[in-house]
Amino acid sequence: MNKGKTIIGQERFALTIDRLCHQLIEQHGHFEQTCLVGIQPRGVHLSNRLYRRLSEILSISSIKYGKLDITFYRDDFRTRAKPLYASRTEMDFLVEDKRVVLADDVLYTGRTVQAALTALNHYGRPRQVELVSLVDRRFNRHLPIHSDYTGITIDALDEAYVRVEWAELEQEDRILLFANKQEAE
Repeated sequence: MNKGKTIIGQERFALTIDRLCHQLIEQHGHFEQTCLVGIQPRGVHLSNRLYRRLSEILSISSIKYGKLDITFYRDDFRTRAKPLYASRTEMDFLVEDKRVVLADDVLYTGRTVQAALTALNHYGRPRQVELVSLVDRRFNRHLPIHSDYTGITIDALDEAYVRVEWAELEQEDRILLFANKQEAE
């Protein structure tokens, strides 16, 4: 595997997570009327980290937190060359009249978020939905979707590939930029 360019290393990664948590607290207080939902599979790593850090900062353990699988809501799930593998949805609450913060690691075309919004409807009609993303690839959007809370914005060519590595999976927290997806594999 070729080594990509490190955009954010371990120390700045932790600061970015903390900043996102404080922005969320500014808007949602103690999360009494707000739930956090991670988009499976990669957004769950961000939402896990946010959930743990928010619980620490606020000294509470009552934040409603779920993990949402969107596999069968994707607009390309029947047309992909490789089969998609579903993750498990873990939501033991309804979002009816709640504020929902969706979390995903990289906002790219917006199609993942569109699928998540559709899947979320099975859990009620939220009062409001916001998006938190660790990386926003600003100039590559296919749909009119934006991130309300962004860790970092990266302006990269279409062929470029952004990968978020999590210490739980790859031994280190960092964000890498590759010339293309093949280089990242």
